[in-house]
Amino acid sequence: MTTPADAPSDQPVLELRSTLTDDGTVTLAVRETDMPTVADDQVLVRVDAAPINPSDLGMLFAMGDISAATATESDGRPAVAVPVSPAAVAAQAGRVGKPMPVGNEGGGVVVAAGASPDAQALLGRTVGFLSGNAYGQYRAVHHSQCLPMADGTDSADAAAAFVNPLTALGMVETMRAEGHSALVHTVGASNLGLMLDRICRADGVGLVNIVRRAEHVELLRSQGADHVCDSSADSFVDDLTDALRATGATIAFDAIGGGDLASTLLSCMEKVAGERAGEFSRYGSDTHKQVYIYGGLDRSPTILRRDFGMSWGIGGWLLTPFLAKLGQEGADRLRQRVADEITTTFASHYGTRLSLHDAVDPDQVRRYGRMATGDKALVTPNA
Repeated sequence: MTTPADAPSDQPVLELRSTLTDDGTVTLAVRETDMPTVADDQVLVRVDAAPINPSDLGMLFAMGDISAATATESDGRPAVAVPVSPAAVAAQAGRVGKPMPVGNEGGGVVVAAGASPDAQALLGRTVGFLSGNAYGQYRAVHHSQCLPMADGTDSADAAAAFVNPLTALGMVETMRAEGHSALVHTVGASNLGLMLDRICRADGVGLVNIVRRAEHVELLRSQGADHVCDSSADSFVDDLTDALRATGATIAFDAIGGGDLASTLLSCMEKVAGERAGEFSRYGSDTHKQVYIYGGLDRSPTILRRDFGMSWGIGGWLLTPFLAKLGQEGADRLRQRVADEITTTFASHYGTRLSLHDAVDPDQVRRYGRMATGDKALVTPNA
């Protein structure tokens, strides 16, 4: 193993762990652990930044009620406890009693490297990495889990190089692979949504952005978005239908999940398709309409009214299976675009920065657990 002069010695480090117990409590705690060691094909990353994505919250709090978060301790260090319903505990029986690592992705500097040439090539570089345990001061990861950045890139920019950028690119790739020409996204003002809008404008792809507040319409308009629909407006259905006419979008990616939004999307797509068909069919149009649910901001049941003919589909979409299906060459192509455009197309913005101790403060938990647009949290483990 090779280490630069400023690499850490064999010292304990701090990390976050989430533990669900069968009494219906999940505890997120700061804990001390050993400095990771690296194998020949691994590198040691000093973690300077790690975002809290919506996909992280399920592991952090086990679908618990964050509004009821309370301060506690674990092994003499600060922690936060959140109640979890019996049904949610039963659904996650496999993690009960196990302190789970948390944090899908992060960014930092490689301070030690194993003997392999691929690992050595990353020594001293700023990288984004995907690990599942990013909320810790140092992490040992396989070199293939890292995305090296251009010299001078800040770790905070590198920290969000995987989940949102590759998801946004994956949506466009899926659209093309399935024969659609334009798409709809239901959280247009989110970090991911802003990235997707930049991608679509750069690549000449029609995009309908759905937002939930009037100020988010202005945010996207100021970025140059062409089609923005406010789901809280009385005119939403008409606005959405007009945007679908303009773009021809027949595929949607929905982060809301619950309620009737997916049904409304399919219904409006069918109305536009029926207009273009020019003749009535009791089975609806022949145009295939697809909604992929990739998030669960609304955990209520998904309601389908079935007023959109017979040529439609609804299903789940997840980044990891998509990348596996795409293959290594395709994944590398997307990753390289992310690295090249990390401060432009794939720039992320944060409403708050948290130390590890801040991340277990109940007031902060209630804040970042809301997943409010424009208030995303960035954990800074070595702050």
